Amino acid sequence: MNNELFEALTILEKEKNISKDTLMDAIKQSLLQACKNHYGKTEANNVVVNIDPNTCEFEVYAEKTVVEKVEDELTQISLTNAKLKDSRYELGDIVRVDIKSKEFGRIATQNAKNVILQKIREEERKVLYNEYYEKEKDIVTGVVQRYVGRNISINLGKVDAMLNAEEMIRGETYRPTERIKVYVLEVKDTPKGPKVLVSRTHPEFVKRLFESEVTEVRDGIVEIKSIAREAGSRTKMAVWSNDPDVDSVGACVGVNGSRVNAVVDELHGEKIDIVNWDENPALLIENALSPAKVISVIADGDEKTAKVVVPDYQLSLAIGKEGQNARLAARLTGFKIDIKSETQARESGDLLEYEEDYYEDEEEYYEDGEYYGDEYEETDAQENPENGYSEETDAEAYSEDGDFPADDLETDGQE
Repeated sequence: MNNELFEALTILEKEKNISKDTLMDAIKQSLLQACKNHYGKTEANNVVVNIDPNTCEFEVYAEKTVVEKVEDELTQISLTNAKLKDSRYELGDIVRVDIKSKEFGRIATQNAKNVILQKIREEERKVLYNEYYEKEKDIVTGVVQRYVGRNISINLGKVDAMLNAEEMIRGETYRPTERIKVYVLEVKDTPKGPKVLVSRTHPEFVKRLFESEVTEVRDGIVEIKSIAREAGSRTKMAVWSNDPDVDSVGACVGVNGSRVNAVVDELHGEKIDIVNWDENPALLIENALSPAKVISVIADGDEKTAKVVVPDYQLSLAIGKEGQNARLAARLTGFKIDIKSETQARESGDLLEYEEDYYEDEEEYYEDGEYYGDEYEETDAQENPENGYSEETDAEAYSEDGDFPADDLETDGQE
C-alpha cells in the first residue's frame, strides 16, 4: 500500500505540478479530520500524524495523559492500561497510543477522502493561477474554441481565456481551431479556477510583438518609449536607441521591412508608423506628425500644448483622415496639438512669432563673425575689403578695366 501511495503521489506531482510535500500535508490533514469524526470531537490537538517522505509509511498516534479514571478516551488513559505498555508510567505521564486508521468508519473515511481531493483541487487552482499570473502583461498563443455571445473563448493550454468583444480588432473574424496571439490583460483567482482576460487591441500588444520580432528591443538596446494605437487602423510608435551605432527605426523596420511586416501580418494589415523619440518635445511632435512635413513647432512643456505650422499642401496630411494622424500624434507625445497651415498661421500671427524666435537664434549663432546677411555686408566687408564686397575699392578696380557693365560690377563685387 505504501508503494502504491508513493507512486500515486509521484504521478500527481508530474501531472498537476503539485509538490509531494503539499500532498503529504493533505493526507495528514485528512487523517486528523478522520480522527475527529471517528471520536466525535471538534478538536484533536493531541493526535499526531507522521509520514516518511521517502517511503510514504505513516503512523497515527494520540498523546494521552495517565489518569485514575478515564473521562475522555481520546486524551486520557487509565493507569492500568498505561502500565501494560510500560510499567514505569505513573499518574500524569504522557503515553503515545497508536490509532488504527483502518478502524475508522465509512463516514470518517469518506470525509478524509474529500479533504484530500479538496486540497488537491485547491493546489491545482493555485498552481494554474501562479503559472498564468506570471504571463500577465505578456503575449500568449491560444486556440479559438467557440463564440460565447459576442465574446470568444480561447484555449491557452491548461485554462480557457475570454476575449471580449471590445478587445477584438475591428473587422477581424475568428474561426474555431484557429491559432491566434493575444495579450494577457488580467488573471483573476476564482473558486472555479483562474479567470484570464485577454486583448488584441491593447497598445502593449504591439510592443510585445516587436519584442518577439526585434532582437534589439528584446535585449534593451532599442527602447519603445511610447505607443499610440487605434486598433485595426493605425499605430504610431516612438523608439530610442541606447547605442549610438544602432539605428532605432531601422532596427524595428528590418531588412526590406521584414520585421515590421511580420508584426503587420499578425495585426492583419494594420499600418504602423515608427518614429524617433526625442527629449525635446518640439522635435518629438515634429517626428510624431510624420509623414507630414512641419515648418515650425512651439511647445509649452508646462501646459502640455503645442502650436504646429505646416505648409498649406501638407495640412490635410498632418491632420489625417478624420483627424487620425493628429490624434495619434497627440496621444504619442502627451501634448495637445494645434495644427495650422502656413497661410492660417500668417493671418493669426503665429508664424511671425516663430520667425522672430528663429532669426534671433540664428543671429546669436553667428556672433562669431562668420558671414550672415546684412550684418556681414555692413561691418565685416568694410573692415576687411579683401574678404568681400567693398563698394569703394571694387568699384575703382572695375572702372579701371572698363570691360564690365554696371550690373556685372554689382553682382561680381558682392561675390
